[in-house]
Amino acid sequence: MEDAIRFTGRILYLSRDPACIRRQLAGEAVPLADAAPLRDDVSTDEITPVTTMLVYDERLGRYPYVGLKAGDELPIGEDAVRQGGFEITVAGKRYGKGSSREHSPLAELSAGIRLIVAESFERIYQQNCDNIGILTTTDFDVLRRIQAGESIPIEHFLKGRDALTQAIIRSGGLMAYSRQVLRADTEPAAVSGGKGLTLVEKIIRRHLHPDAAQAERGSGVFVKADWRFSHDYFTGMSAHLMHRAYGKPAPLRDPDRIVAFHDHLVLAPQSVPHVKGGLLPRVATLVQGHHDFVMDYPVRHHGQLPDGSGSEGICHALMTERYALPGHVVAGTDSHTPHAGALGCLAFGVGSTDMANSWTTGYVRCKIPETLRVEVSGTLAPGVTAKDIVLVLLRSEAVRNGEAIGAVFEYGGEAVRAMSVDERATLTNMVAELGGFTGIVEPDEQTVAFLRERRGIAFELQDWMKSDPDAAYRRVIHIDGASVRPMVARPGDPGNGMAIDELAEAVQVDIAYGGSCTGGKQADFDSYHEVLKWGLAQGLRIPPHTRFFLQFGTMEVKRYCEERGYLSVFEQAGVSLIMPGCGSCANCGPGQSTSASEVTISAINRNFPGRSGPGSVWLASPYTVAASALAGRIVDFGQLKG
Repeated sequence: MEDAIRFTGRILYLSRDPACIRRQLAGEAVPLADAAPLRDDVSTDEITPVTTMLVYDERLGRYPYVGLKAGDELPIGEDAVRQGGFEITVAGKRYGKGSSREHSPLAELSAGIRLIVAESFERIYQQNCDNIGILTTTDFDVLRRIQAGESIPIEHFLKGRDALTQAIIRSGGLMAYSRQVLRADTEPAAVSGGKGLTLVEKIIRRHLHPDAAQAERGSGVFVKADWRFSHDYFTGMSAHLMHRAYGKPAPLRDPDRIVAFHDHLVLAPQSVPHVKGGLLPRVATLVQGHHDFVMDYPVRHHGQLPDGSGSEGICHALMTERYALPGHVVAGTDSHTPHAGALGCLAFGVGSTDMANSWTTGYVRCKIPETLRVEVSGTLAPGVTAKDIVLVLLRSEAVRNGEAIGAVFEYGGEAVRAMSVDERATLTNMVAELGGFTGIVEPDEQTVAFLRERRGIAFELQDWMKSDPDAAYRRVIHIDGASVRPMVARPGDPGNGMAIDELAEAVQVDIAYGGSCTGGKQADFDSYHEVLKWGLAQGLRIPPHTRFFLQFGTMEVKRYCEERGYLSVFEQAGVSLIMPGCGSCANCGPGQSTSASEVTISAINRNFPGRSGPGSVWLASPYTVAASALAGRIVDFGQLKG
């Protein structure tokens, strides 16, 4: 990349005022003062909604910000950014939150955006920008300098970035850097010394590329991944980027440690917007890119069920059920990859370029992170779950202020030690919504029992698999588990949490949805069954105005429910059962809303606008979802009993 960059295009301020955005699209140059307040929490779901992600190349340039909500409007249409001549995007806090999809920065780049200025960025999004060549900064003074006609030195965009990231930005992206510098035919340095280390820091030290063996906290490093996985939304893009850099066939490193999942798009034929919008041919193109990679290379694959009703399982859940082990490094093309951190491994999401690079080198890039310790003391009340703990965290001052961005969430305390691995997985899974790098729980006898009972593995814990007593934390957050009440998150953002007993008026429910990687585990189905069995004994049934969907996270979860006799209870209660797949959680399958007036209560992990259809989505625990399904309005299990 050149030493100084000159920007000649227009600036697009993502204002909260839709009229302000429309004026800019019409050609008016709006000053920053008039655009304020800017949109905070712009998610990748808004930059590139799910239905735009059916191409994985420069055609994405038609779609940036088509899902962006300003007020109650979606003011930016297809091709508007490219046709408007915009080169710089400006927004508020936590830009690029949510899904790890590299479609978003690629759409921006393909539409002409070269620089994004925001108050803060989500880790995966900013790393994706670095990887493909979009510049980012939190210094708003750069706008004044650009408008004055100045060329901006490249050093301006390197401030505060670690040395590795600086080198990648200077090289113009990750693949160019990797081909020039990274030695792939090496084994980790396995540095194990040091004092005052967290569990994640210990795992990183045991997987370091030799060139970074002396790296310190905050440094960018490459670590050897025990497992690398992609799913059907990203496999084609990753393969496209890999072949562009290395040709075809590309030299895969340890292909037996690469896993590909056909799970995100498998239910598209049952998805209302995909069918009505004529999107299935484009879905088929995306899926074909995934299958071409699987056919061309000797990687592991989990695909569609023989009858086409779903998949073998959702990638995050299957990584935990089949592959990840304590102390492993797991990288996946999804922001909910930290799910597997419940086993005591380092699991984190990456973009398509990072995945393509890891396929050929065996190494994945990360920054040695700081850690937040979350101590959940006491005993949780009946009907209170890990999901309620996360919703409490999401509305905490530390998370709202951005203190958690890029950090590890290390969960501990009496309440966490009492949780099953399935419940712990909810804590680590939703670090994506908390803005963190990953989540982890120290492995213990619960972990050993999970591996023995679910996977037939006789695993022995090692002395190093815990944080040191003098480990340094960015912050310690204390939660009194006994004081946590059943929670919901109001529509629009997972951070809109409130206790259910604080609801001022009844909220009628049209759809109740239990499933996804977050709400489709065995322990979650224990909760659904407990509520429904109790309800049937009281003569309750799901009311006519409410539909209740339950979706298995994996086929193993379905078998578990069959063995426990749960399916007959679900049938008697009037539940619609769905085979595994990401489905309505990604607005791509049964259980999604079809009109803006519909209200959903859901056990999924995020409720950004449009995430599960045009209606409004409330987030809640499996207990609350099932209780609300029986009541036809939002209630927790205790209220239903009362």
